[in-house]
Amino acid sequence: MRRPTRPGAGAAAPRTGAGASPAGGPQRRSARRRTGLTTRAAILAVAVCAVVLSVAYPLRAFVSQRGEISAMQQHQRGQQQRVAALQRQRDRLADPAYIRSQARQRLHFVAPGETTLLLLGPPTAAGRPAQHPDAGVAATPGPWYARLWATAQVAAQPAAAHRSSR
Repeated sequence: MRRPTRPGAGAAAPRTGAGASPAGGPQRRSARRRTGLTTRAAILAVAVCAVVLSVAYPLRAFVSQRGEISAMQQHQRGQQQRVAALQRQRDRLADPAYIRSQARQRLHFVAPGETTLLLLGPPTAAGRPAQHPDAGVAATPGPWYARLWATAQVAAQPAAAHRSSR
């Protein structure tokens, strides 16, 4: 059995123009070139994206690690400064003259044979120490128990009341 043929399927199509056929010739080749270029560009784009993505994570890790390293270096510098300050303090505390001066200043120690004078109260603007809050109480005449009671009342008042009463 023979199959029915379409018109013009068995016969060669006549060429029109300068060798261009309506079935495909040079026009089809130019279309192939365009699609081939597009396919190559797509493959190149995919390859570039793959390279960028494969480099992005290690680059991000590198940048974050550099930040951590700089933070740790700054912390280390701070710790080294603290260690240096503590070593200076240790050296000062190893000096007997410094210990002696600190004992005199902070604890009011006195060497044997010396007399010390301790002024109570904050210094005033003139450079003289302020009068002790109990100074007025001790000068009041009366029996000793009245003066004792007045001293207890002055001591029970807050420090701000002592300053405002002057």
